[in-house]
Amino acid sequence: MPVETAIYTKMENEAVRCGVCPRRCMIEEGNRGFCNVRENKEGKLFSLVYGKAVSSTVDPIEKKPLFHFAPGSRALSIATVGCNLRCDFCQNFRISQDWKEIRGEELPPEKVVEEAERYSCEGIAYTYTEPTVFLEYARDTMRKASPFHYNVFVSNGYMTEESVKEIAPHLDAINVDLKGGEKFYEEHCAVPDMEPIKEAMKAINERDILLEVTNLIIPGENDSEEEIKERVDWIKENLGRDTPVHFSRFRPDFRMRDKKPTPLETLEKAINIAKNRGLYHVYCGNVPGHRSESTYCPRCSELVVKREGFSVKKLNLRKGMRCGSCGKELNIRGEDWIPDKLFKG
Repeated sequence: MPVETAIYTKMENEAVRCGVCPRRCMIEEGNRGFCNVRENKEGKLFSLVYGKAVSSTVDPIEKKPLFHFAPGSRALSIATVGCNLRCDFCQNFRISQDWKEIRGEELPPEKVVEEAERYSCEGIAYTYTEPTVFLEYARDTMRKASPFHYNVFVSNGYMTEESVKEIAPHLDAINVDLKGGEKFYEEHCAVPDMEPIKEAMKAINERDILLEVTNLIIPGENDSEEEIKERVDWIKENLGRDTPVHFSRFRPDFRMRDKKPTPLETLEKAINIAKNRGLYHVYCGNVPGHRSESTYCPRCSELVVKREGFSVKKLNLRKGMRCGSCGKELNIRGEDWIPDKLFKG
């Protein structure tokens, strides 16, 4: 059943202006916004995907990827159809944009929490498509889940300040995909201005929410040394040098099947650039077995979280999220949800 949305303004002649993302779509009566899941019905804006989970899966938190939040825990991951971007390299395109009818299993917020408990999940992840477009569903689920389960977003960051305020009270962590520069967003994501993404990231970072950043490196599109330095410098200056950053390998899909996978040397170049420019925690994504899967202390260089793929094998952490070797306080959160068996002591 459609639910009236949380952030919109009524205009003249029964039109409405949506306020959930920076597009701020003006929607005439009977029409939908860019995301195709918010519809104007008689001058009111409704979410068509509330409680309609098109995907519901148990994942390790590391798969999001979130490496600095509750390592070793599991999250019930949910999504609806719809997205506010049109990425031509999307790997979830069948549910984000290449669909014709609203679909999904009836899974209201209370049922999501029940499923998380049933599968012994420590938390709930709002992911796969863009959770901003199903904000009301996510918000109500987060309210019911907290404080017994954590809540995390995997997002493109294309959200308004109003949306950040709506989700912030119950959001524990978020991974934002900072995809590239202005030209990249225009050509490949149908985003006319990327500044709102940066502003949303800064707004999130100012709150008590762990923020990690992912950058999918696509050969010939956003992989130049200059571009990587630009993104790294912005992260360091605006989010902090202890912000975890993931450089991920591109896999050809959707409308970019003609591209080749990202060479490993390109990813390692990005990692070296980030570290040389002062970032503490830099990871290589979609390359199982790479040394950078694990977390090392920026002070003493000792291993603090040993990972193999999406599995945490060992924690060298003291209570209080400190390095188990030198005692340095680390930018790792979610201590209450880390399985006790993983702690060194």
